[in-house]
Formats: sequence, structure tokens, C-alpha cells
Amino acid sequence: MSILRKLIPPKGWKLPAAIVAGVLVGLLIDLFYVSNAASYLSDDPATCMNCHVMGPQHASWRNSSHREVAVCNDCHVPHDSVLNKYLFKAKDGMRHATLFTLRGKKQHQTVQMLEAGQKVVQQNCLRCHATHLGETHVVSPEGTDRYCWDCHRQVPHGDVRSLSANHKANTSLMKTEIADWLKKK
Repeated sequence: MSILRKLIPPKGWKLPAAIVAGVLVGLLIDLFYVSNAASYLSDDPATCMNCHVMGPQHASWRNSSHREVAVCNDCHVPHDSVLNKYLFKAKDGMRHATLFTLRGKKQHQTVQMLEAGQKVVQQNCLRCHATHLGETHVVSPEGTDRYCWDCHRQVPHGDVRSLSANHKANTSLMKTEIADWLKKK
């Protein structure tokens, strides 16, 4: 009860504190709406288009064979538990949002995976393709001695820095690579 009393402002400060609290709550609601935050709870690939720098990744995935069997979250988030999936999405998403919004030192025009993201993608490659691994793929107890994309460089995104490297990617489609909710604004 004493902690709650410490949060209640003195009599003369109640109205200003209520106004400040209302403004902060309003800003948080607006931020939630403007960022389309609820969409991040889904597995819809269009969610990745909320960030303008994801256009090349989305276009190259859409023109890949993986489009038929996998969406972004199938490869880029852990699948060991629902809690871990959403914690990873929140942590990685906040890192991307912070870097691009504040134009951090490590900002790149293409999203760069950290080691944690690389491990998740590697685990998911092995999870889906375990039955296809043969003698040409050296598998250690930890997974593999190298990342799958060391050999399969164009899967599924192609070279997102230069879509012309991916013969299936149609760069003319980039004009339409904008999330529907952004088009309305």
C-alpha cells in the first residue's frame, strides 16, 4: 500500500500529473496505431513491409520457391515455444525499429542479421530440410560446420542489395511494395 501512495501526487499536482499521464497514454496509443504494432503478432509476410527497407527482401522472397511453403516467421523466428517466438520477434523488431528510427551507427540499407538471428535461421533450415540432408552436407551435433547460406546464397532472398542478381526478382514490382495500411495514409 505504501508503494501505491508514493505514486499518487500531492493534492496540488493531481491535475497536472493527470494531464501528463493522459498525454503519455495518448502518445503510446498513437505510436501503437501509427506503427501498426498489432500486425507484428501475425505471421503475414506483408507485416515485414511495415518497414520500407524490407521491400527487396519481400520482393525476392515472393519470387522464390520458398513462397509456396514458408513465410518470414517460418525462417526468422524460433519454433521451440510460442513465448520464445514472440520474445525473439519483440527483441529483434525493437532493435530494427530503434536503429532505423534513430539512424544508429550500425544502420544499413538492408537489414543485417545478428548472430542470434543467424542461429535461428540455421536451426529452421535444418528443421525443414533435415530429411534432405545427404552426404554433401556435413552435420555436426551443433547443426552444421557452416551456415546453409554459405553455399545456398540466393535462397530464398537472392542478393537483396542488388535484386538484379536474382533472375526471378522483378524490380519493376518494387513500386508496389508498400504495406496496404501505409498506402491509406
